[in-house]
Amino acid sequence: MVQLDVTNTQEINTGVNAAIDKFGTIDVLVNNAGNFYAGYFEQLSQQQIERQMATNLFGPMNVTRAVLPIFRKNKSGHIITISSTAGLVGYELCTAYAASKFAVEGWMESLQLEVTPFGIHTTIVNPGFFRTNLLEPSSTIWSENEIADYAERTSMLRPGWESMSGTQGGDPAKLALGLLTIASENVPPKRWLAGADSIAEAERKIKELQEQADAYRELSSSLAFD
Repeated sequence: MVQLDVTNTQEINTGVNAAIDKFGTIDVLVNNAGNFYAGYFEQLSQQQIERQMATNLFGPMNVTRAVLPIFRKNKSGHIITISSTAGLVGYELCTAYAASKFAVEGWMESLQLEVTPFGIHTTIVNPGFFRTNLLEPSSTIWSENEIADYAERTSMLRPGWESMSGTQGGDPAKLALGLLTIASENVPPKRWLAGADSIAEAERKIKELQEQADAYRELSSSLAFD
C-alpha cells in the first residue's frame, strides 16, 4: 500500500513509480478517491466547492495524466473512473458533489474518444448507494454558511443523509468483484451502472430527457437559417 493524495502531484508520481517498480507496468487505473461536500449551493462556500472539484475531478485527472504515458507506450490499458448516480441526475443538498461528478462524466466521455486510437479503454462507473465510508463524518463535510430560508429544509433532509451511513443496500465487496469482471474483459463497457438503484435512476433520466425532447421538438427544430 502506498499513500496517495490525488490532489498532491508528488504523491501521485511516487505512487505511480512504486507500482512500476513492483509490477513492471500498469494495466488498469481505477480512479476511486472521493469526498462529499453537502449542503445547498448558496450555503456552500466557494472554497468548499473548489475542494470538492479538487478531489472528485482534478484528482482523477491528475492521476490519469500521470498514467497515460505508460498506457500509450504499451498501446493498451484501461481507465476506470468512479462517477455516481449524481453524475446522471441532480439531488437536493448535492450541488457541489453532482457538479463534480457531471464534470467527470464529460471528461471521461471525451477522453474515451482521444485515447481509443492508442488501444486504451475507458469505463465510467455509476454506483448507486453502497455501504462505503462516503457518508461517514470523515468523508462528508457540511456547508459552512447558514441562510434562514434553507433552515427548515436542511433540518428535514440532513438527518436522512446522516442516518444512511452504514445502511446502504449495496455491498462494496460485490462492487469490487464487478470491477474485476469488467477490467478483465477484452472489450469492457464504456459505462457500467452499478446497482439496481443506479439502473432505475438512469432509466428515470432517459425518460425525462425523452419527454423534454418531445415537448419542445417543434421549437427546437425550427432554429436553422431559412
